[in-house]
Amino acid sequence: MAERTGRDNRQRDGQDDQQRDGRDDQQRDDRDDWQRGLTETTGREMAETTSREMAANEPTGTRQSSGLTCPRMRKPSAFGEESCWRSGGHLEAPISRAKRAFKVPAFVRMIAPEGSLVFHEKAWNAYPYCRTIVTNEYMKDDFFIKIETWHKPDLGTLENVHDLDPNTWKTVEIVHIDIADRSQVEPADYKADEDPALFQSVKTRRGPLGPNWKKELANNPDGPRMCAYKLVTIKFRWWGLQSKVENFIQKQEKRIFTNFHRQLFCWIDKWIDLTMEDIRRMEDETQKELETMRKKGSVRGTSAADV
Repeated sequence: MAERTGRDNRQRDGQDDQQRDGRDDQQRDDRDDWQRGLTETTGREMAETTSREMAANEPTGTRQSSGLTCPRMRKPSAFGEESCWRSGGHLEAPISRAKRAFKVPAFVRMIAPEGSLVFHEKAWNAYPYCRTIVTNEYMKDDFFIKIETWHKPDLGTLENVHDLDPNTWKTVEIVHIDIADRSQVEPADYKADEDPALFQSVKTRRGPLGPNWKKELANNPDGPRMCAYKLVTIKFRWWGLQSKVENFIQKQEKRIFTNFHRQLFCWIDKWIDLTMEDIRRMEDETQKELETMRKKGSVRGTSAADV
């Protein structure tokens, strides 16, 4: 009996190990899927948006892209200093580009000096950690936007993912973004073919996302999930405008995150079968395409909604 019990326990332990290994493999597959989708959709969205808006000759403002499905965006009201670069994953050289913002709020356009609306963006990708920093030569140390993202295979249940000190963490406002909630989408941004509440993937059968999709996913431990924890830090030191401009930028960042990740989910059939080699090739092609567009006309991006 003792020997049989010992064998039974070892068999159960072995089965548990296999189940854990299977879950770990599934999580790795989900992370790989998400990385492919995030990378491919970023490039595709940049190319299609730039092409579309340049064709319409619409002057536009600055933008950044990052990833999120069951998201929480964390935004500190206080601005922080530049943090140390965190290594891990695939580290790429920073991508730099200058952008000119034509469509900014009227109250900014009225007082902005000549040449002050040129912004410089640098982006690093060390997935699952990514970082983007936007600066302005005119304001120098009095302005920056820093967006840091940690991608985690969960439903947004972790606290203080960015490991902020207690005093800074107290100032952070947590904003939940539900990509299936149409009420979080600006009317002018809504597109039925980019609505996760209507879309169903032909290849994966994922979607449509109903009003209780997060609860349903929580009850399905084998279901793929990914949450992007975003920390948006803004510094705009200009007497009389600081709070208004910082709030405006935070609003625009939330809008960009919401729209982009609704697209990411609804474009899954376009990227789910791609390899990372396919995506790297597409990145190179997209970069060349964008450079050609920029040489033919003004630099453009997503237009900013007025406050």
